[in-house]
Amino acid sequence: MPPDRLERFARHIVLPEIGGAGQALLHRAHVALIGVGGIGSPALQYLAAAGIGTLSLIEDDRVEPSNLQRQTIYKAAEVYHPKAQLASVWVHEFDPEIQVHLHPCRLTAENADGLLAGADLVLDGCDNFATRLAVSDACVAAGIPLVSAAVGRFQGQVGAFAGHLPGEACYRCFVGDAFDADDCDTCAEDGMLGAMSGWAGTFAALQAIRVLLAPSGGLGGPQWGRLHVLDGLAPAMRTMTIAKDPSCKGCGRT
Repeated sequence: MPPDRLERFARHIVLPEIGGAGQALLHRAHVALIGVGGIGSPALQYLAAAGIGTLSLIEDDRVEPSNLQRQTIYKAAEVYHPKAQLASVWVHEFDPEIQVHLHPCRLTAENADGLLAGADLVLDGCDNFATRLAVSDACVAAGIPLVSAAVGRFQGQVGAFAGHLPGEACYRCFVGDAFDADDCDTCAEDGMLGAMSGWAGTFAALQAIRVLLAPSGGLGGPQWGRLHVLDGLAPAMRTMTIAKDPSCKGCGRT
């Protein structure tokens, strides 16, 4: 790394769990981010700050006034502008060394393979089950690890899945097939504490970094199938293990 990059990531490099080798792993990593909204915004900030070398931003939405309560990379003057393009500008201004692949579209079962091509990890922070399951199935098919994060009201969920590996669950093992639709609850109906988005998004970024550093021993194992439930009211966090479903249509044959 040139001297300016060494200085930028000095607080990582002095950590024995990361060091120069771990920072080099992060620099070579390609993370696909599904959604740059309530979860994706803070996740993007800390993935970029960690020195992830390549980011794919997949988002088809525009900034709404109600987004500003929790989606901290956007400004009031940017309301009604496309989120993906604004997020790309934010990354370039924050660290022009990061390579950004911009995809201002919605991920579907039909285009998922192309959108996720080349990614070492997918971080999914989208807002509907149909897209989440399409992402999960595509990750299993392509052999890509998935960190999935969700948030609502005062609760968040973050889990790492590797359904392409023998004995490991995918996201579909967790929720099943009943939610393979667009008619899920939304924060517009149920409400959301803005800071919960920050907690879920930054914790998802931490788990993504954990997975990327796993080959070097970094922060320990990748915690496949471990779902962390964040409670903002208590506050507290509890963890459960998701078992692989042998009959899962997403990963049951792997």
